[in-house]
Amino acid sequence: MSIQTLHPEGWKPAKGYANGMAAEGRIVVTGGLVGWNAQCEFESDDFVDQTAQTLRNIVAVLAEAGARPEHLVRLTWYITTKDEYLGGLKRLGAHYKDIIGRHYPAMAVVQVIALMEDRAKVEIEATAVIPA
Repeated sequence: MSIQTLHPEGWKPAKGYANGMAAEGRIVVTGGLVGWNAQCEFESDDFVDQTAQTLRNIVAVLAEAGARPEHLVRLTWYITTKDEYLGGLKRLGAHYKDIIGRHYPAMAVVQVIALMEDRAKVEIEATAVIPA
């Protein structure tokens, strides 16, 4: 496979993400996706529920290009409440493994004051590389 996790020698293991990824192939990027359904309607105001829907949305967009979750090389998360993120980590991890699997690309999580969609609590951008 032409996707490699980058972990410098002597570094403590990253938990739930990779420090870096290297890949060759066709690049697939998403816009910032939020936790609403295909009709652009929020079904929940719960942070973890919205995040699970956002991850499902990412998988659906990737599939349009023939990409799968294991092709992800980067996720950038924008969240409105750090406390909800940290408080929901156990549930969030279970949803992540169910939707994405045990694949952990490079990730960043950034708390922002607001998102463009008023009800959105999370927005995620994804980059994937389909191996050549």
